[in-house]
Amino acid sequence: MNATWRQRAACRGLDPEIFYPASDEEAEEAKAICASCPVRQLCLEHALAFRERDGVWGGLTERERRRVLRQRRKSA
Repeated sequence: MNATWRQRAACRGLDPEIFYPASDEEAEEAKAICASCPVRQLCLEHALAFRERDGVWGGLTERERRRVLRQRRKSA
């Protein structure tokens, strides 16, 4: 996968701690940043493909990404 999408990410240069909240309930700040990101979908697909376990990627928490993967398996 082409990593140049990371250079266009809305989170670039921000404190990474924002994207690693202690709980899903504390993920709102990260999700708000992701919501306006031009490469949100690429980021999410990266996280799904590489099974990123921690943090908010593409606007989704780890729990939400697991749900997406389960749904994709069911519809495949």
